[in-house]
Amino acid sequence: MSTEKTNGGNGATLVSAGTTLKGDISSNSDLRIDGTIIGNINSSSKIVIGASGVVEGDITGNQADIVGKVSGNIKTKDLLQLRGDCVVNGNVYAGKLQVEPTAIFNGQCHMGNVVEMGGGNTVNESKVAAQ
Repeated sequence: MSTEKTNGGNGATLVSAGTTLKGDISSNSDLRIDGTIIGNINSSSKIVIGASGVVEGDITGNQADIVGKVSGNIKTKDLLQLRGDCVVNGNVYAGKLQVEPTAIFNGQCHMGNVVEMGGGNTVNESKVAAQ
């Protein structure tokens, strides 16, 4: 079962507190999650997981701001912020990473221009270019 929400790029999409969505979300605009998502999130823009937000799945986007709980991998092309009392259980792949002292992060961190290679392997672009 897959639920897909696509926005034409105008405005932000909100999943409010008290809402549970099972399935994948794909969007071209900003997303704010204050409810629960059981599935993957993909956005070409910014993804915000609010203080009451819970995500059980992978997050992929241009930027992400995490204040809630995430169980899954997070991949951002630009800035990933782990803020407040957030809890992240999974690996992060980010161009830039900002972690506040109260944030909890359990997983591996890969920074720089990370490229997804076939078979799930990741390689840092700067290392590939130097070879």
